[in-house]
Amino acid sequence: MPVNLTANAIPAISAGDVNSKPLVQVLDIKLIGSTQERYRLLLSDSVVSQHAMLATQLNSRVKSGQVRKGSVIQLIDYVCSIVQNRKIIVVLNMETIIPDCDIIGNPKLNESNSIPPKPAPDATSGRPPLMNNRSVGTQNSTITSISHNSSLQSQGNSTQFCPTVQPPYKPPPNYKNHGAIMRNEAPARIIPIAALNPYQGRWAIKARVTAKGDIRRYNNARGDGKVFSFDLLDSDGGEIRVTCFNSVVDRFYDAVDVGKVYVISKGSLKPAQKNFNHLKNEWEIFLETSSSVDLCPDEDASIPRQQFSFRTISNIQNIENNSILDVIGVVVTVNPSVPILRKNGMETQRRILNLKDQSGLSVELTLWGDFCNREGQQLQEMVGAGISPILAIKAGKVNDFSGKSISTISATQLFINPDCQEANALKDWYAGGGRDSVSHSISRDNITGGSKNETRKTLTQIKDEGLGRSDKPDWITVKATISFIKTDSFCYTACPLMIGDRQCSKKVTKSGNSRWLCDRCNQEFEECDYRYLLQLQVQDHTGVTWVTAFQESGEEILGCPAKDLYAMKYESEDETRFVETIRNCLFSEFLLRLKIKEEIYGDEQRVKITVVKAEKVNYAEESSFLFGMISKLHLH
Repeated sequence: MPVNLTANAIPAISAGDVNSKPLVQVLDIKLIGSTQERYRLLLSDSVVSQHAMLATQLNSRVKSGQVRKGSVIQLIDYVCSIVQNRKIIVVLNMETIIPDCDIIGNPKLNESNSIPPKPAPDATSGRPPLMNNRSVGTQNSTITSISHNSSLQSQGNSTQFCPTVQPPYKPPPNYKNHGAIMRNEAPARIIPIAALNPYQGRWAIKARVTAKGDIRRYNNARGDGKVFSFDLLDSDGGEIRVTCFNSVVDRFYDAVDVGKVYVISKGSLKPAQKNFNHLKNEWEIFLETSSSVDLCPDEDASIPRQQFSFRTISNIQNIENNSILDVIGVVVTVNPSVPILRKNGMETQRRILNLKDQSGLSVELTLWGDFCNREGQQLQEMVGAGISPILAIKAGKVNDFSGKSISTISATQLFINPDCQEANALKDWYAGGGRDSVSHSISRDNITGGSKNETRKTLTQIKDEGLGRSDKPDWITVKATISFIKTDSFCYTACPLMIGDRQCSKKVTKSGNSRWLCDRCNQEFEECDYRYLLQLQVQDHTGVTWVTAFQESGEEILGCPAKDLYAMKYESEDETRFVETIRNCLFSEFLLRLKIKEEIYGDEQRVKITVVKAEKVNYAEESSFLFGMISKLHLH
């Protein structure tokens, strides 16, 4: 089974990197220490190796055989300490990925981890100089300090770690011995969220919970798990996300309620994952089993209940796809809720609303899941009764599939008729004439005066107008006929595992035991998924071009999942159904939504055209569209 260790992991750790979670291999294990058992490891990234010490609480991993020579492990928490002018990796927490594996690569001992010798001891005082040994007292796990008098002695071609035995420390009689580290039990001082940083040993914050996510299940190389997050806001306007995993979820999920104020302490700070965290804070709090979340009996009116950073609808036109923002508008229409089948086979609900504001534009808002039946149903009843409510969206996601639109995500919050200055201004504008004002939608293909990304094009115009050659992709719609489909490789084998609420979908390969292996998830499984990777030739009255269609658009074109089409071709005794399925698509007219972007293949630049949506032409609707275009020509 192929195993890829993390490239340059050892040099990066030696340089001070403690945030990544690299895969490394154990080349050697030795038991050292006369007063306390301690294990020394030799770790490798397949090119460079370096000595490491295992935290004593992890000794059981070696004794049980979970970690042994050849094991591939993932370092979770670790530091790089200096002992006798040598850098030693101290492993505080780790996971075994592969218990037994042949030696990977041809690693050489890291010779660049030596540092200049320290000054000699002070002759007058006889005291040794201070060592630059990084404290690990603030890590998730405590570890007995490595003695400064430990030495690395060279014997032949090997290097041995030989600790010097010292008398055990005896505390004064007036103090209790709590172990290797004495902790100050006084309450931590409350500080603003904006002052939090990973270098503080003890801290506490007082803040209101403004949002709370659902518990999500995940599966990765370390097994199954669960996670949930909640957002905090303090009296200074600072915001930060708090995340809990596994057993910590059980402890705090029911204890945290939206709108209440808590004092939180004893968590660890790590860089925020901006793909999932929209808050304006570079850090994120991770709670642990020792963390505390204490409810404040008083509401503390100095802490606002919510904080918005509203963008106008006109601003949304220039915001990048997948951005997270706050927006507020008047709800003018509400469509019924409809069932939608997700990629993972589960059914959910979708409902589309339209909002307008003083900018003279309107935007579509798509509600997903429970939003459809909660706020969505309430808004539909209000609009049906002739009421035009104000809706504030906290943490909506920008989409640019068909113009620009907004959709809800798990972190989104909806507020109907909120009590804020912006909502009051919208009410006054709408009542004073805004109700009758004409608004142009930024969520449609054909906007008057719109850019080239939002109009119907022909295939020849793609080349003539140089579409796709700017910094951002171009999005166009064409009416074209599919004239040819490559059938030798129309799909690929994909990983079926879920990462959060998304399918991995990474290409998988057969392992030696006829199971499927995913390099991303580092797991094997009995059955894989099949996903479309179609190469299509399309043509209209102006020209011909090649396009690529992936999973969703492939299903829209062929009318069946890739797995079914694969079975028709390779698992059926008769390929008649496969041939008929392909033939039924040929020379059919589709409205194709295309993404056009120049990419580099090797040393060559090519314009890649991807089908993001495909609909068979509805000739009644197409006729109405063409009549509308003719009317516009007459007006000009």
